[in-house]
Amino acid sequence: MSIAENLSQIKSTLLPDADLVAVSKTKPASFIEEAYDAGQRIFGENRPQEMKSKAEELPKDIEWHMIGHLQSKKTKYIAPFVSLIHSVDKLSLLQEINKRAAQNERVINVLLQVFIAKEESKFGMDEQEVEELLNSENFKGLENICVVGLMGMATNTDDENVVRDEFKGLKVFFDSIKNSTMPTQLNLAEFSILSMGMSGDYKIAMEEGSNMIRIGSSIFGSR
Repeated sequence: MSIAENLSQIKSTLLPDADLVAVSKTKPASFIEEAYDAGQRIFGENRPQEMKSKAEELPKDIEWHMIGHLQSKKTKYIAPFVSLIHSVDKLSLLQEINKRAAQNERVINVLLQVFIAKEESKFGMDEQEVEELLNSENFKGLENICVVGLMGMATNTDDENVVRDEFKGLKVFFDSIKNSTMPTQLNLAEFSILSMGMSGDYKIAMEEGSNMIRIGSSIFGSR
């Protein structure tokens, strides 16, 4: 099927409140243009320089999401335009994003990446680290970032019970933050995104509360 047909098929399976991030990393601009012409506006990249190059070439109403592990030194490439950074996994990165956002006179929305998988190759903070970050004095001074939710990546396994349990646990943690009167420096009104689920597990993720899924190969084909 074509990219447009793939998009149509996937969107027909989404829950009404779920946003689709079309993961366009490594794909040429022509593929993104085809998806754009089919109505897709949110695209995810994992390399800052590649995202910057595509943003300069493609329509300006695209929402660019940084979904891969982000090195602090490369934040400068995407700070002027990025819509959402999914992969914040430490305070020092959050501080760098805040600095670059201030330089560009904007506020950058971010998600905190939580480690939920049984794979050491995955990035993210544990729940205690997230809570300590949100309650820290250092976090209070970050005026040019807005933490709008959490992101997690499940274990790459055929065991759906493992995947479901990991997503379920992250949803419980998300709700515990969303419904808490602690940390007062977090804008709970803005804290609304739970990004979990990719091509192989997004239906399970939505069943467990995800409202933002990241799909690449099922739209654009395998690498």
